[in-house]
Amino acid sequence: MSQRQLAYVFDLNKCIGCHTCTMACKQLWTNRDGREYMYWNNVESRPGKGYPKNWEQKGGGFKGGVLQTDGKIPPKEDYGGVWDYNLQEVLLEGKGNQVVPHEKPTWGVNWDEDEGKGEFPNNHYFYMPRICNHCSNPACLAACPRKAIYKRPEDGLVVLDQERCKGYRYCVKACPYGKVYFNLQTGKSEKCIGCYPRVEKGTPPACVAQCVGKIRFVGYRDDKDGPIYKLVEQWKVALPLHAEYGTEPNVFYVPPMNVTPPPFEEDGRLGDKPRIPLADIEALFGPGTKQALETLGREMQKRREAKPSELTELLIGYTNKDRFRL
Repeated sequence: MSQRQLAYVFDLNKCIGCHTCTMACKQLWTNRDGREYMYWNNVESRPGKGYPKNWEQKGGGFKGGVLQTDGKIPPKEDYGGVWDYNLQEVLLEGKGNQVVPHEKPTWGVNWDEDEGKGEFPNNHYFYMPRICNHCSNPACLAACPRKAIYKRPEDGLVVLDQERCKGYRYCVKACPYGKVYFNLQTGKSEKCIGCYPRVEKGTPPACVAQCVGKIRFVGYRDDKDGPIYKLVEQWKVALPLHAEYGTEPNVFYVPPMNVTPPPFEEDGRLGDKPRIPLADIEALFGPGTKQALETLGREMQKRREAKPSELTELLIGYTNKDRFRL
């Protein structure tokens, strides 16, 4: 049992899908052999299939407090593999004039980016970054017979002991979010470590620190003066992803507001329905979505009327100190 729990809030209203977070993580942690296909941080277009492909249908997690053992290990095709390009032939041997993969790709990270749902001009999508949720009740930990996965007592981050791991992959099957990977070269499972070497020095994780849109907040759940407690517990506008999986995730999301124009009617006039159906957002973040969006709407209206709003000031996150409390 951890003494404290580090948590994150991602404001989806500010994410621009630039993938700077993904590349920061990739360059720091998963740019080595056997990890080419691993994206501890990725940004998905929602609605969409995500990464690995259709991860929401892979199973795992808990149901009624019971660990589900029927989860699936995503096949290579659901990750897309590693694209091997003909650089040698084109650049050094003068064979051909176009750089292309040796094998035609059929899927990969961000493959369905910006596709979303609906037909133009009424299509819609939003960006949703994903990392390990560092759950309070992690299914990967419960599934590991080697006790190779544990929660750090000082910050609650879920980490994997490479020395104890024997590559059984029960953890891969158990994680309902598809955020535990298997390194075929080492025969070990791997996952996001929450950049704990940085956290120990009071430095935010790489994906948080490099975020261009300043959508990411990080701090401890019990810090009542910090942004995490205020957004999750006080204002209740930050919600867990698929809480029904039963793992008690510690990554929370401020759901996207319908600030874009409503969809067009057949006669060309703007309708009165939201462009992003509430049901699509509730499918991700649960029944608290409507209340969260109503709260966000009221506080934004205050700002339009030149009235103060503590919540919008908090979400703007003017400085790093406003967003990071480690």
